[in-house]
Amino acid sequence: MQNTTGRYRAGMPQLSFTGLSENWLLKECGHRHWEALAAHTGRATPDFSDDNGGRSYAAFTAIRLRAHGFDAVRENDDFEIHTALCRTGPVRHFSTHRIVRGDASIAEVSMSSTFVTRGEARNNRSVARATLAALAGAVSPTPDEALAMTQTGKRLRAGDWASCEGLAPGVHEVAQFLPCPNNDFNGADFLYFASFQSFVDRAEWQRHRFAEPPVIASRSLHFYGNVNVGDALSVQVVGERESGQGITHWSEVRRGSDNLKIADVVTEKHWRQR
Repeated sequence: MQNTTGRYRAGMPQLSFTGLSENWLLKECGHRHWEALAAHTGRATPDFSDDNGGRSYAAFTAIRLRAHGFDAVRENDDFEIHTALCRTGPVRHFSTHRIVRGDASIAEVSMSSTFVTRGEARNNRSVARATLAALAGAVSPTPDEALAMTQTGKRLRAGDWASCEGLAPGVHEVAQFLPCPNNDFNGADFLYFASFQSFVDRAEWQRHRFAEPPVIASRSLHFYGNVNVGDALSVQVVGERESGQGITHWSEVRRGSDNLKIADVVTEKHWRQR
């Protein structure tokens, strides 16, 4: 088990219109996961190669965010992120990140990853699970949270409505996007995992244009593939519910070139009181 703590002060990169920036937080927790992987395996830097000598990266397979009052975070507020990471399989790892402001926990982020490599240079459609026989670090029993995330991802991928918190199927307009290399891809030339959250939020805003944008309460992201630079993607809400408490929706993200589903995202937001 690898444990670290980071201390932060909320400034413009960490904040959004609705308080603490979810997009920033996902990126920061992803970075902390990557750095913890290096420390867990005795490396000074997160530099991994597979058994064939090719560059290998930890790709997220599932992420779960639970938030408790992002809109309470203000400019110059101090907060901490407590990170714990364990190895759950030959190339699988699981991390938890607890965000604490003062004496209050304001969010928990859980992240599952597996090491992947490309079969063909710069072709994100050729990504496959890597083998790293020499990877250091003891394998721990898989936490219940990680097991639950895996099972939820399998049900969502199969279109199992029973896993979607009572959402009823619905027909909604498809939102089309062309990911931008300068903003949506990372330094490894993959469509960045945090960009999926961004596209889902943009699609939500296109549909609703809320007078008062709601604040995130929970988000589950399950990843099955990636896109190449120049390929489009679509976001379609396949189920949505509004109530006096807020809005919940299930979105499918599909690759434009072959219509393959590359992610499921389930979002819950609460109405703000300002």
